[in-house]
Amino acid sequence: MKKLTKEQHHILKEKGTEIPFTGKLLKNKEKGMYICANCGNKLFSSKTKFDSGTGWPSFYDADKNTVKLKEDNSLLMKRTEVVCSKCGGHLGHMFDDGPKPTGKRYCINSAALDFKKEKKKKS
Repeated sequence: MKKLTKEQHHILKEKGTEIPFTGKLLKNKEKGMYICANCGNKLFSSKTKFDSGTGWPSFYDADKNTVKLKEDNSLLMKRTEVVCSKCGGHLGHMFDDGPKPTGKRYCINSAALDFKKEKKKKS
């Protein structure tokens, strides 16, 4: 586990939410893998990222067995919380209004993620 910034700790450990449109990875279009900022668990491929217009990085699918979904009834709403399957860190929420092929939108806090750029293949 790495040392978290104040914002990362607030999001991953206290289930906080970053201010929309402020995340460092929101506009990232590079190919690679989004990993948990706390434990390095592989979470989302850049191939599943899309612009949902919500202000948070959004993905239509997670890597297999990398996230857990939990019922979240906070803020007088029924939502589905997304947590890292390895360390239990809060990542964001999942909604059923995403694009095909899954119809899911994983709305993830940028500060909960780190990005590992895909290595270029030698020709």
